[in-house]
Amino acid sequence: MSGHSKWATTKHQKAVKDARRGKLFAKLIRMVEVAARDGGGNPDANPTLADAISRARDASMPNDTIERAIKRGTGELEGVTYESLTYEGYAPGGVAVLLEVMTDNRNRAAAEVRRVFTKNGGTLGEPGSVAWMFAKKGIILVPRDSISEDELLSAAMEAGAEDLTEESDSWKLSCQPADLQSLRAALEEAGVQIESSQATMEPTMVVPLEADNASQVLRLMDALEESDDVQEVYANFDIPDEIMAEVAG
Repeated sequence: MSGHSKWATTKHQKAVKDARRGKLFAKLIRMVEVAARDGGGNPDANPTLADAISRARDASMPNDTIERAIKRGTGELEGVTYESLTYEGYAPGGVAVLLEVMTDNRNRAAAEVRRVFTKNGGTLGEPGSVAWMFAKKGIILVPRDSISEDELLSAAMEAGAEDLTEESDSWKLSCQPADLQSLRAALEEAGVQIESSQATMEPTMVVPLEADNASQVLRLMDALEESDDVQEVYANFDIPDEIMAEVAG
């Protein structure tokens, strides 16, 4: 398993267990609000909202909190208006970085993203400079000790899964984003324990890193994820397992 996969999988697992739950909840609430605003408050007719609700529930967000976020998004309750933005740039070593931002202040968000990139050895790029190196995928994580590979394959492949890989303590199922909710529903109906599910951006090519650049890249990733306006951070680095263990320890 690549260092990038370890980092990406750890991000999903950490989102469920994160001790800084207040910050996590704030980002998930924004995601639900914006999805409801852009596509309506019915998750059956709004796949983006269905994905946001699934992620909020995976993080143990109370249902009434989710419902209020939906109502703020649809205008039934008063709330802040958030704008969805995408930023692209490069981390040390030529690593492509793609950011999804939701903010109520475009100027503040732009200044903060630029500051974090500059402080951590990265540079902002032009729109379209790195987005072509990523493809949208649905990802479902299943605890590896909860089911065998053969059992999971049997339940998943007929329901739209495209690939199954072993990622740390989890099985990682990938599918087309449009199939994510139906795949999750089929797995749940089959009694499969779901750790998390989300639509995400997967790199189509990777940049191998040595120890020096690896440390810088991981620092930049952490700094970007700490930014209040940044919803998602995607990158295409690959760090050998032994270096990943050294720099991430």
